[in-house]
Amino acid sequence: MDPRSDRLDEAAQAVSLVGGFTGLEQALGRASHFDGVVVCSPPKFHVEQSMAFVAAGVPVLLEKPVSPTLASAQRLKQLVDESGVPLLLGYTYRWWPPLIEMRRRLEEIGPLHHARFVMSAHLEDWHPWERYQDFFMASRDLGGGALLDESHFIDLMIWFFGMPDSISGRVERLSRLEIDTDDNVDLICVHGDRLRTTIHLDLYGRPHEKSITIIGGGGALQCLFNPDLLRFCAGAEGAWQTTPFDCQRNDMFVAVARDFLDMLAGKEPICGIEDGIRVLMCIEAARESTLLQREVAL
Repeated sequence: MDPRSDRLDEAAQAVSLVGGFTGLEQALGRASHFDGVVVCSPPKFHVEQSMAFVAAGVPVLLEKPVSPTLASAQRLKQLVDESGVPLLLGYTYRWWPPLIEMRRRLEEIGPLHHARFVMSAHLEDWHPWERYQDFFMASRDLGGGALLDESHFIDLMIWFFGMPDSISGRVERLSRLEIDTDDNVDLICVHGDRLRTTIHLDLYGRPHEKSITIIGGGGALQCLFNPDLLRFCAGAEGAWQTTPFDCQRNDMFVAVARDFLDMLAGKEPICGIEDGIRVLMCIEAARESTLLQREVAL
């Protein structure tokens, strides 16, 4: 289903379509024919569209984030819990081989003390086939912005270390991009007495950078995204042991699709609505910290 008929035509040229719909009601009219649905619209529509299909008994693969707000996400969670209809949430970096390996090796550098998450990429470069001003990422109303869209890195923080005890930071717009949403996020997250994490997200950076560095008493692990490398170092001289990964960006989307098919066959979802709720709790804390200019407990 796509409200733009030109995109339906484009899809029909790529694959054989059983059906094509320009409205949600049309698609819902065929709900009994679907094994599952993928909701990958702008975040503003995620809860409405997902709830419609969950109410019809159709399992959902939902693009992240669950919703722009925690309150609306909790409505979807309540329906998922009450109905028992499964939902898989697409925080796709959980399926990225270097990060799976990084998480597996955390004990090698323990005890953990600091982690640094960086995502910096100029919005004009994301979709070169369209004006960035027309991309939902430029719109607050549609659920765009660095904090929501790149909440991948908040999810990874929770996946690695669990929920933080508190968050402080700034969510703001700094660049001259023609957008009405945030393009800069800087967070400090407190995990117990010994571990601190920082998260930097921006939509104006060139060259692009994605990296995760985790430092502990036993050394450091670093994941670089271009090229895809996992590095380990335990000595002061900085001699990194490097593990290259021969994986393509599309691999993680294929892996998510396979897990969705497995979920339809009865497997528990790897990343579910509860995970999305935890991310949104952190997002709400970051917004509150920006507004009040203080640390916010979770």
